[in-house]
Amino acid sequence: MTDLRSVAVWRNGAAVAVPADEAVVTAWDQGLVRGDGAFESVAVLDGGTPHLPAHLARLTRSAALLEIPHPGDDAWRALVGAVLAGWPVDTEGVIRLLLTRGPGDDAPPTALALLAPVPAETVRQRTTGVSVISLSLGVPADFRARAPWLLGGAKTLSYAVNMAAYRHAHSLGADDVVLTSLEGELLEGPTSTVAWAAGGTLHTPPTETGILPGTTVARLFERASAEGWPTARTRATVDDLHAADAVWLLSGVRGAAPVHTLDGVRRGDAGLTSRVRELLAR
Repeated sequence: MTDLRSVAVWRNGAAVAVPADEAVVTAWDQGLVRGDGAFESVAVLDGGTPHLPAHLARLTRSAALLEIPHPGDDAWRALVGAVLAGWPVDTEGVIRLLLTRGPGDDAPPTALALLAPVPAETVRQRTTGVSVISLSLGVPADFRARAPWLLGGAKTLSYAVNMAAYRHAHSLGADDVVLTSLEGELLEGPTSTVAWAAGGTLHTPPTETGILPGTTVARLFERASAEGWPTARTRATVDDLHAADAVWLLSGVRGAAPVHTLDGVRRGDAGLTSRVRELLAR
């Protein structure tokens, strides 16, 4: 079976494609030993990356919050081009752009691009929807926004808690998670943005809670507003999701995954998922 994985590393001012199984970072890299870095996951559609600019802008913001030198958008575009060379146009993929602090001692940061096909489970969840449980993140809703050391709003490599939340959900027979604040306010998913439709309006939690600014929800809200579908950044609870007409988890690669079960309660989408997907596909 052909290995479709592709890797490129930024070396001496150039994007260098390397074999997928070749070592590209030192064991002393701070991204490996401390999770000290940022990343983005970029969808590859029809051989291209139509949503790359939004991800590059967020990566720049994450690097600034982490105080990691940023190699510049031209470097990332060169890395993307390097991993896409020879990629089959009819294969949907995901590029992970990784930026770490590097090995330290005044060494430059590490910049990598990894490309692989979209996992079959991601496609399944996009198509059939997801079952979700709510879990508390254990912090007040507004705390991360005023605590810069917690890196609220940065997409960091420190994903141990996110993955633990997934494992807990899977142990209970669920696919995914909606995280809430200490007071029970909606925040986000471990790798997604929460959105819901209620009262004729599309809603998502405000970024003042320290959640990651979602690129997919931003694109959806822009297009929905242009079509006359009102949008709002709304403080809400899990009870509001239960009462909503439809609930989705939005992410750049999976797209809009409708929530068909929330904390064990089945729910519908009022036929709105097709409209959301149509807006995102434009």
